[in-house]
Amino acid sequence: MSLKRMPAERGNIFPESYRRRDKKRFSADDVELIGISLPTVIWYLAFCYVPMFGIVFAFKSWSRDPKQGFLYNLFVESEWVGFGNFKFLFLNPKIWNYIGNTLTYNIIFLLIGITFPVALAIAISYMYSSKLRKVCQTATFLPHFLSWVVISYFVYAFLSTDRGLINNMILNAGGTPIKWYQDTKPWPYILIFLNTWKTFGYSMVVYMASITGFDQSMYESAVIDGATIWQQIKGITLPLLRPILSIMFILNVGNIFSSDFGLFYHVTRNSGSLAQATTTIDVYVYKALMEDNNYGYSSATSLLQNTIGCILIIITNMAVKKIDPNSGLF
Repeated sequence: MSLKRMPAERGNIFPESYRRRDKKRFSADDVELIGISLPTVIWYLAFCYVPMFGIVFAFKSWSRDPKQGFLYNLFVESEWVGFGNFKFLFLNPKIWNYIGNTLTYNIIFLLIGITFPVALAIAISYMYSSKLRKVCQTATFLPHFLSWVVISYFVYAFLSTDRGLINNMILNAGGTPIKWYQDTKPWPYILIFLNTWKTFGYSMVVYMASITGFDQSMYESAVIDGATIWQQIKGITLPLLRPILSIMFILNVGNIFSSDFGLFYHVTRNSGSLAQATTTIDVYVYKALMEDNNYGYSSATSLLQNTIGCILIIITNMAVKKIDPNSGLF
């Protein structure tokens, strides 16, 4: 083989079928890939893009003529009010308290949701017993599948004033029962604990999956060099977790103006005495919707929350990319 022909042969290292494929618009492989991805595309179109049509409700005052169809009622019968539906959100003098509750709880949830699951995922990854590791993963992940309605009944069984387990223990000890659903002081701690207990297992599994995929030869080299476990975590695990940490942080920041309705409504049993400490934007909108039966209110609030969330995701992603160009969502 002459040296002069080697560059030409190196340029033709791909089989003839691959070179012919460039001339075709579609092939059998492309059809298979499209068929595999089609259910996912249909799901996103049906549940993520088609519902965007509901944005029109945010600028309409809904009125219904039973004799007419939905589209006629929406575009003809319903009056165009512009940004009138957005004004109701700020008519309540307590709205800034509700906004403050939403931001405060979500910031705390964000900090705990980043640090606690990561610490637990790293701790479980260093367990020698694989059976114990699986038991811990399952035990922490199970609360994720419980609804807030079910959890609210468990909480009520503990905190009920007359038949609650905690108050019965206090009575047996000679103390005075606590009216849990009328005292706002302990509820921020209760809600933070319940949210952490229910959600940290899911986040921990995400971080565990990332840790499992790390190259174990780096840890073996670190052990040979005499690195301690803390030095391995600080020098290997945390830097490798940085991309997934950045993605989870950016996504959580995007939801900072939204709240888990079930946590703040069902768990507190919609107690008016706890409204000042537990009412968030979503709970306030739901109560306003039930009282006024105006769908434009909820649509306007959801549009405002999602718009602010989208802006926050873009800004946070830009900030993360400035700090670490290899991290970020996009």
